Amino acid sequence: MPHVHRRLLLACACALLAACSPFAPPPAASLPAAPVATPAMQAPPWQQPGVRILHIAPQESLLTITVRRGGALARLGHDHVIASRTLQGVVAPAPGRAQFQFRLDEMSVDEASLRQAAGLTTTPSPDAIAGTRHNMLVRVLEAERYPWVRIDARRIDARLTGDGEVLDADITLHGVTRTVQLPVRIETAADGRSLQASGSLLLKQSDFGIVPFAVLGGAMAVQDQMELAFRITARQEISAPGSGASPGR
Repeated sequence: MPHVHRRLLLACACALLAACSPFAPPPAASLPAAPVATPAMQAPPWQQPGVRILHIAPQESLLTITVRRGGALARLGHDHVIASRTLQGVVAPAPGRAQFQFRLDEMSVDEASLRQAAGLTTTPSPDAIAGTRHNMLVRVLEAERYPWVRIDARRIDARLTGDGEVLDADITLHGVTRTVQLPVRIETAADGRSLQASGSLLLKQSDFGIVPFAVLGGAMAVQDQMELAFRITARQEISAPGSGASPGR
């Protein structure tokens, strides 16, 4: 009988973990609702008249966060890719400054094309994806309380890498701000009216006061380390004729 009980327990655990969630996916109404008042992004202090400002084009930009499975039963779970296609913010090429933000509750979970691009080989079910989204928003990131992620990057000096430069970036996540070094490759159009920036870095959830998701005493868990990658396009907005707006420099 003890062997039967152990086999039954293991079968239940496998079924539980295969869904990447310790609970059945909740109804859509139970996901955290967006706050009634959405704060507008305030102009940063370095946004001065005469300085050329480029605005991030969300339809041409993408930010992804990849988290990977861990624990003794990691083989029963999935790695995940979370993505934002709603970045908003500004870039000032001359002083080397950028500020942008995105909402956690607008992020997608496990888009098939992004999983393939990240080299993830497993295929979570729709129920598993819904469970992952619920756990991410409600249990881990507390998105109703901390809906926004903000990044403020600046060029301090001419720190170069083999494939670009390194910026200092203040990342605010889960109510905690950390300063990190952000490798970035920047390609600016000849007329200076648009640019593309891309890069990636490794972060730890625990550095932002986040407890990585885990079940069964950690036998199935999300690793603390996560990879943030971005590809951002920013363009100068064209002023309407007769507006008198300065093109900047």
